[in-house]
Amino acid sequence: MAAITLVIGNKTYSSWSLRAWLALKQTGQAFSEILVPLDQPDTRARIREHSPSGKVPYLTHGPVKVWESLAIGEYLAEAFPAARLWPADAGTRAHARAVSSEMHAGFAELRRNMPMDLSHSWPERNRAQHCEPDIRRVTEIWRDCRERFGKAGAHGPGDFLFGGFSMADAMYAPVTTRFTTYGHRLDPDSMRYIEAVAAFPAMREWVAAAKQEPWELTYEVFTRKP
Repeated sequence: MAAITLVIGNKTYSSWSLRAWLALKQTGQAFSEILVPLDQPDTRARIREHSPSGKVPYLTHGPVKVWESLAIGEYLAEAFPAARLWPADAGTRAHARAVSSEMHAGFAELRRNMPMDLSHSWPERNRAQHCEPDIRRVTEIWRDCRERFGKAGAHGPGDFLFGGFSMADAMYAPVTTRFTTYGHRLDPDSMRYIEAVAAFPAMREWVAAAKQEPWELTYEVFTRKP
């Protein structure tokens, strides 16, 4: 079998890397991991040694080279169908792809004001007031998917958006951590989803590794007044 390599950034901070890594873990395939610390003098050059976009994540599988988290997930779903990264039903799968694409393309204010940080708890840095529309939409998606698809086990049994874990959950997993990091409480159903993602074995493995990392980043957003 062709070797698989995934180039990622710091596990503490790289939300896009987490998405691709969770999808790859879901396939059950062995892979090599190359971690490039972010925000270092040589970060760009080191990433460009692997990825033509100069960004992470970046996947190679034999001769195949894929970048962008969602594209990596799509490739893995086709290469390893037994992983069931997307729901089998066409309509459900379309819905899962739509909410995943919305995550990929949107929610800029949420990412900017509440960046992922898995090694700290920063309730005093909660800037939710700057991204309330994004938070409303994210939680609306979570509640709707879990009510319409998750409860019915549309993608098998489980507490995730469509029942069992899917690519859609990989796309939203970094968002769940933001509310924990910044001490922001949501409605009970959204909190249950956050708890389900946090308890997922692959997610626990990633977070445990993040807490061992030595690098510290200071986001520019936190140097400004709220």
